[in-house]
Amino acid sequence: MSIFDSLKKKSAHVTDAGETYFEKTQEYYKLKIFQQVTISVSLVAKALIIGGLTAIGLLFLAFALALAIGNWLDSASLGYVTVGALFVLMAFILYLKRAVINGIIIKKLADKFFDA
Repeated sequence: MSIFDSLKKKSAHVTDAGETYFEKTQEYYKLKIFQQVTISVSLVAKALIIGGLTAIGLLFLAFALALAIGNWLDSASLGYVTVGALFVLMAFILYLKRAVINGIIIKKLADKFFDA
């Protein structure tokens, strides 16, 4: 057996190993992308469902609170104005704290994506 035959066999073996590695790496990345897309779609779907139901619940609670305050003040319009002012105040506070909220969201998403 000559040196050239030995080198030819070794290079064929290395080439086969390289092709196998490339195929397995490609399969791994396809599965990883599928996992990340699935997690993302799941998060969005859950947020829409839970957020929608919460919004409907808050809407009914806001009307009930407005009616209660209106009965207490003997003026329905003052009840609605009071509840509207509370919502505007909450929105303003959330606007001021938006950086903190962004940090919390980024941390939660990073935990989901990089630990999964």
